Amino acid sequence: MTGPRTLVVRLDSAGDVLLAGPAVRMAAAGSSRVTLLAGPLGQTAAELLPGVDEVLVHDAPWVGRAAPPVDRARTDALVDALAARRFDRALILTSYHQSPLPAALLLKLASVPWTAADSEDYPGSLLELRHRRAPGRHEARAAMDLAAAAGFALPDGDDGRLAIQPPPDTRPLTGPAPYLVVHPGASAPARAWSEQRAARAVAALARAGHRVVVTGGPAEKELTAAVAGEHALDLGGRTALHELAGVLAGARAVIVGNTGPSHLAAAVGTPVVCLFSPVVPAVRWAPYGVPHVLLGDQEAPCARSRAVHCPVRGHPCLDALGDAEVLVAVDRLLSTARSTSEARA
Repeated sequence: MTGPRTLVVRLDSAGDVLLAGPAVRMAAAGSSRVTLLAGPLGQTAAELLPGVDEVLVHDAPWVGRAAPPVDRARTDALVDALAARRFDRALILTSYHQSPLPAALLLKLASVPWTAADSEDYPGSLLELRHRRAPGRHEARAAMDLAAAAGFALPDGDDGRLAIQPPPDTRPLTGPAPYLVVHPGASAPARAWSEQRAARAVAALARAGHRVVVTGGPAEKELTAAVAGEHALDLGGRTALHELAGVLAGARAVIVGNTGPSHLAAAVGTPVVCLFSPVVPAVRWAPYGVPHVLLGDQEAPCARSRAVHCPVRGHPCLDALGDAEVLVAVDRLLSTARSTSEARA
């Protein structure tokens, strides 16, 4: 295929990389080769995105809550690796509150001739396309807007939703369907239920007749065991990201906070009950392209604080949710899914 060699930069977490997926496919449709420069937390997600030919990884000192110190040798190695690939153009994808200019400077040092990014800050000579993000735009949609402004378009038949490479069959892990998934953890505790509240919700779902599977990473095994209790199947620590995608793909719905697995569920087309703490705005970060219900007080005192740990005693925006609200949200999503399936039949 002829076309430019394109670099896409998305240096944040797995969820951020998944939200970049439609924009990456736009770039791939108009490029001979796409390389995605990701951070270490986003590497595995980057490797699952359709349209990506190569993943490079850099732990950027201007990204993340535990950012590394600036290291001249690592920075020089990245610049050399980028320069060796002779990219024709680059898209720098960022969240609405981030600056693309540190990455843009490194791309200029790597002789990338044309770079586009959303930038509120004056970019000087660092950007050939300084794009302005539409107010309140969803993160996935904003990335697509930038790709379109750079001259890329979705390929024919692509609906612009999130997507990953087909996940594996995880029925040996989950047992047969139907089941719901509860994913109680989040990298930012403010965006999830407390352990005790999640355990009560799992018990309520089980009493209502639902089969429940609880998921979590290796560091969350104690959490998932406590949340699952005697009411659910505990898969904590038993799934890498692609296997987790398979578990989510087999679920009727997923109950999860505003965290990476919410976007992973959307990428495999599974409806989401999203426990959305308002520390970041839902208009930008809600599950994209799938049926979903948002639960949580969006006007709580923590709203738009970007807090990692809840600053309000008792975590009321999420922990104050009643079991009845959760059950109604699940029933609503399952009813919508049935209606959609019947309409297609």
